[in-house]
Amino acid sequence: MRKVYFDHSATTPVDPAVVEEMMKYLTEHFGNPSSIHAFGREARKAVEKARQQVATAIGAASVGEITFTSSGTESDNMAIRGVAYANRQKGNHIITTAAEHSAVLACCKQLEREGFSITVLPLDEYGRVTAQQVADAITDKTILISVMHANNEIGTIMPIREISEVAKAKKILFHTDAVQSVGKIPVNVDELGVDLLTLSGHKIYGPKGIAAMYIRRGTFWQPITYGGGQERRRRPGTENVAGIVGLGKAIELATERMHADAERLSKYRDRMIKEVLDKIPNTILTGHPQERLPNHVSFCFRFIEGESMLLMLDMKGIAISSGSACTSGSLEPSHVLTAIGLSQEVAHGSLRLTMGKDNTEEDAAYFLEVLPPIIERLREMSPLGEGCNPCACSTCTVHDDHHHDHGEFEEEY
Repeated sequence: MRKVYFDHSATTPVDPAVVEEMMKYLTEHFGNPSSIHAFGREARKAVEKARQQVATAIGAASVGEITFTSSGTESDNMAIRGVAYANRQKGNHIITTAAEHSAVLACCKQLEREGFSITVLPLDEYGRVTAQQVADAITDKTILISVMHANNEIGTIMPIREISEVAKAKKILFHTDAVQSVGKIPVNVDELGVDLLTLSGHKIYGPKGIAAMYIRRGTFWQPITYGGGQERRRRPGTENVAGIVGLGKAIELATERMHADAERLSKYRDRMIKEVLDKIPNTILTGHPQERLPNHVSFCFRFIEGESMLLMLDMKGIAISSGSACTSGSLEPSHVLTAIGLSQEVAHGSLRLTMGKDNTEEDAAYFLEVLPPIIERLREMSPLGEGCNPCACSTCTVHDDHHHDHGEFEEEY
C-alpha cells in the first residue's frame, strides 16, 4: 500500500543532513558550551554558528537577537510574558487574534488572570484580521500586539507588514508567531517590521525540542526564567547543543530550497483544491484562497465527521489531520474554524492536508483518487444530514446539552 505523509504542519521528518550534523555533538563534541576547555569551546563554536544561521535566515541584524529555547510554545510565552512584565508600568493591554495557537491564547488568558487586559480580534471568513481592526483596538494602555504570520489550521497568511506599520506608528511592540511560515515563505524581520518572532525546529525538518526567539535589539523585555548566564541570561540552562546545531542546519537548508519547494507544492495545492471542490459537493475550502501557505490545503465536508475521514484515509496509507479529535477526549471543533463563522456541525467535518519537500505529484493524485469514495461512503453512513450531530466514532455520543473543552489540531509547538 502506498504511504503518503500529508501532516507536515504537525511535524516533519528530520532531514538526513541535519541528523549527520547533529551526531557529532551527541558523541565526539559533547562538551558543555559554558566550559572553557577545548571540549566546551568546540560546543560553544557550534552554538554560535547555528545562531548565525538562524539570524541570517530571518534577516536579523545581529546574532545577539537570537535566543534558543525548547519549543515554539516556550518562545511564544517568553516573548509575550517578557514584554508584559517589563512594560507593566506603561500599560497592561495586549491585542491578539482568534487565529492564534493555544501557545499564545492560553498565555494571554493567564496574563488576564494576573490583571492584564486582553483583546482578541475576530476573524473574517478567511481567517484574517486587518490593520484597521488592530488600530481600532489600540488604547493608551496597549503595550503589545501579537498576530501570527500564518495559521497552522487553515493556512491563511496574515497582513503582518500592514499591522506592523500601525504598531510602529503608535510605538507599540509587535510579536509574530512564525512557527508555520519560516521555511515555507519569505520571513524577514525588517520587511515584516516585527520586534519579536518565534520559530520551531521540528516544522522545518529539524529535531523536536529546539526552537528560537528573535528579540530586536533595544526591545524592552525581561526574562521569565532565572538561573545561569546562558543565552545572555534570557533563557538560562545548559544549551541543547545537538538540537541547536540541528536547527541551524535545518533552517539553512529550508531557506535554500524554499522558493523551489513553494513553486512545486503550490501547484499540487491548487490542483487538489480545484478537483476536490469540483468533484465533491457540499465541500468548503477553509482559509484564504490565495493568501495561504504554498503547502497547505484544508476543507470542511458537510454531513460527516473529521476523525472518520482521518481514520479511513489512514487505512489507505495517507497521514492527515482533522480539527475534530474524539481520541483526544474532545468533541468540540477547532476554535479557528468556528471563529471564521462555521457552525460546529460543519466544522466537525474538517480535514487539513500539509505537504512537504518529499511529496510528489503522484502523492497528490493518489489522495484525489482515494478521497471521493471515502466521503461518499461516510455520507451514506452518516445521520448528520438529518440534523443529528453525533460523533462518528464508536466510543462516544454527543448530545446538545453536553459540554466539552475546546479541541484543536493535535500538533505540538
